[in-house]
Amino acid sequence: MIIRPSLPTDAPGISRVLTALTAVGLRRSPSDTGFALNNYIENPNGIECSVATDPEGVILGFQALLMAVEGNQYGVTPGWGVIGTHIHPEAIRQGIGGKLFTATRSAALKGDLKYIDATIQNYNTGGLAYYESVGFRTYETNEGAIRKVYDLS
Repeated sequence: MIIRPSLPTDAPGISRVLTALTAVGLRRSPSDTGFALNNYIENPNGIECSVATDPEGVILGFQALLMAVEGNQYGVTPGWGVIGTHIHPEAIRQGIGGKLFTATRSAALKGDLKYIDATIQNYNTGGLAYYESVGFRTYETNEGAIRKVYDLS
């Protein structure tokens, strides 16, 4: 497995991962290539978007870290990081998330972040368990979602 920063040419592969997650009921947001490019790879508030690929270059998953700005759509405190982790359903439980988080944590430290927010839908039990396993802790529960924080200080 290879972990590397994403490139614009990764948008179709990221879209494929998002579409597969939608198909199994783990995602409800858009999944098209344009969405992948604009929201993850070339987001103006992006700090890092890393992909995990197999040796042939097929994207198995990705993790995006954004900077929360004033009025952000997530309602996260400005100056915090906002993380999103997406692993293809056929590649779950292969250690991809942990390896992606190593790269993301390094980027967060370089970006002088103190906290990273992960907001997970309450039906996503795998996502909730993943974030707990890498050190995120629940700080708020909303209707339908659980918000976790990773403290970098």
